[in-house]
Amino acid sequence: MTASSRASHHSPASHNDTSVNVELNPLFSRPGEASVFPRFTVPEGESLPSTAYQIVHDDAMLDGNARLNLATFVGTWMEPEAGKLYAETVDKNMIDRDEYPKTAEIEHRCWRMLADLWNAPDPGDTIGTSTVGSSEACMLAGLALKRRWQQARRAAGKPTERPNLIMSSAVQVCWEKFCNYFEVEARYVPISEEHRVLDGHGLEDYVDENTIGVVAIMGVTYTGMYEPVQKISEALDAIQASTGLDVPIHVDGASGAMIAPFLQPDLVWDFRLPRVASINTSGHKYGLVYPGLGWVVWRETKALPEDLVFHVSYLGGDMPTFALNFSRPGAQVLLQYYLFLRLGVEGYRAVHAACRDVAEYLAREIGAMEPFELWNDGSDIPVFAWSLREGHTDKWNLHHLSDRLRMEGWLVPAYPMPAGLEGLTVQRIVVRNGFTRDLAASFLEDLRNAVEFLDSADAPFPDPGHAPAFHH
Repeated sequence: MTASSRASHHSPASHNDTSVNVELNPLFSRPGEASVFPRFTVPEGESLPSTAYQIVHDDAMLDGNARLNLATFVGTWMEPEAGKLYAETVDKNMIDRDEYPKTAEIEHRCWRMLADLWNAPDPGDTIGTSTVGSSEACMLAGLALKRRWQQARRAAGKPTERPNLIMSSAVQVCWEKFCNYFEVEARYVPISEEHRVLDGHGLEDYVDENTIGVVAIMGVTYTGMYEPVQKISEALDAIQASTGLDVPIHVDGASGAMIAPFLQPDLVWDFRLPRVASINTSGHKYGLVYPGLGWVVWRETKALPEDLVFHVSYLGGDMPTFALNFSRPGAQVLLQYYLFLRLGVEGYRAVHAACRDVAEYLAREIGAMEPFELWNDGSDIPVFAWSLREGHTDKWNLHHLSDRLRMEGWLVPAYPMPAGLEGLTVQRIVVRNGFTRDLAASFLEDLRNAVEFLDSADAPFPDPGHAPAFHH
């Protein structure tokens, strides 16, 4: 801050300048207490807890209504008992296993439960960890793939400078980050009308001796569709038979790894496939926990190279850790355990089945509307997308529709599809726990009203000026 700006900041005339100050409503101010606070510098004095609370509360209440946010995968509701448990354990640091040994034991129970849920051949020989979210979990899994490839190459006396990772062009942005941050070549397989997900088709054109692995997605971010892990595995089996290259699979199950075991138990996508080396999921998505919590599990301990694990002594004892973060919340791990106990298999099945029923109902209704063409129907994870039917109108597009819905409080993103279909714009709905059939009916009413308004235009609407890409 310059001298002149500091002078302006402290002058009486600046008190009503909302660009630099936050002003408290007189109703909440106390005699002798400041009622105006600087927006971008730490205040000189203290304020009462109730005053600080009111200012933060007033800012936060201007956020959108989480129940009407149909864009996010992240859980936005838990039972009062979970909220109570959260408040009681919010001070626990997951990294400090010596100080909080019971929380560490519960973390171990949780990933062992997930290993069993994902059909690990020997749950006692698996290894896993909690993470801040699926992005960290994916990066840990990617690092394990890279290190295993490097070790095998060094043992064979081969160079290790050019690793690559194969994935769909519709991959979540965390994989782009992984490849960028950890110097791995990203090889994207474009999706198309014929191949709407990575399905093993043409995989031989991308695999070579520098391939550290293939990412298969259980619930593509753009559309919610499952990628057929078994078909991808079979394609890699054929590649190995012809070339000798043994390429592992990591399953990005951020959403689907907590859906498929309950709703599609006969679908083979997990550790039943020997080529699947690791799986991640988001506890804070369809694991139903508040953000942020992720999990990653390796099918066997040797799949996680020992030299990636650090042993920390200065917290007391010998604390092995494999993480990008250090201090992080332990409360969400306890909430995950609460939900495993609270819901069990039948409870998770009931919650997710209700979400899927709402998603399929919405997809049927929207698919029957004249302007729209469904991309998928919400039968994998409770997520589906649609596009504007070609030739319906030249007056508006899905960005205009997204803006109209936002006026009613609904957040429904419109965005172009990834490489291979970048000329196609879609809208997507994510159905989460708490989005009821009644809310869905209210949404459909608002959607029909928005379409009727847009269709009534006698001239094209202005370009809404949205960004050309979408990353959740």
